Amino acid sequence: MHVDAILITGPTASGKTKIAHNLAKILNTEIISIDSMCVYKFMNIATAKPDLNKQREIRYHMIDLVLPSDYFDVYMYVEKANEIIKSLKEQGKIPIIVGGTYLYIQALLYGLPQTSEPDFTLRERLDNIASKKGIDFLYQKLKTIDKTYADKIGKNDKKRIIRALEVFINTGKAFSHYHRWEKPKLNVLGFYTDMPTDIINKNIEERVYFMINQGLELECINLLVLGYKKAMTSSQAIGYKEMIPYIESKITLQEAIKSIIQNTKHYASRQRRWCKKQNFTPIKNLEDILNSEAFHQLSQAL
Repeated sequence: MHVDAILITGPTASGKTKIAHNLAKILNTEIISIDSMCVYKFMNIATAKPDLNKQREIRYHMIDLVLPSDYFDVYMYVEKANEIIKSLKEQGKIPIIVGGTYLYIQALLYGLPQTSEPDFTLRERLDNIASKKGIDFLYQKLKTIDKTYADKIGKNDKKRIIRALEVFINTGKAFSHYHRWEKPKLNVLGFYTDMPTDIINKNIEERVYFMINQGLELECINLLVLGYKKAMTSSQAIGYKEMIPYIESKITLQEAIKSIIQNTKHYASRQRRWCKKQNFTPIKNLEDILNSEAFHQLSQAL
């Protein structure tokens, strides 16, 4: 049985990282994070990065790569991740890929869309329009020209809304036109954590309060002092962008917490919908993987 990697994905707060960590210990292998925010340094608490003790047990790749102000995109992620997968395979290890950024997963499995080169001047113009008229103004424009992609990313994903508009303006083709794949470029044994909605929601609420107790406010203040406000207010930076109004005394802490919980639940719902459309095996715990027929076949091949 030929497998390039084991993939464990699923909604936020569904236990996928814990499952991946314990599986990595069993297989004596390493983990590749597939989370678009974990690549940034100093953003630790709201991204739920593995703590130092876990990183001493298992090596984690694709975390703490760049500063929050540095440019990093899916193209850079896929290039680096593929290099790591190749290296681990040469060492006789089966990499475990874990995370919930489904657009990154899609790009890693099926390859990158051959779109136009980044146009940073146009991107800045579109960003200025969003600042003046609101991101919903650009989102409605995107829905008019590319409803398929607009529905996939959601109305608050500023970075991807702008990129899709940029590609359309420069090529005349919808961004979804470039996302047509026939077969995966990587052969993965894929699993997703299929937990009931009420349990996910309860876990999210508990995680948010845990992040507050861990010092999320202080981490946000540190990021602001270092000049990373723009990175913190990106559409993907859930847990950070909601804290800024509180730190600036515009809302209460409870209002900030409520906003983080609400945005996280919405994101988890999108993750869950995407996972259910994929050809991955639903699991609830590590035992479900170990007892699966696919894993049994892989174990015999190792």
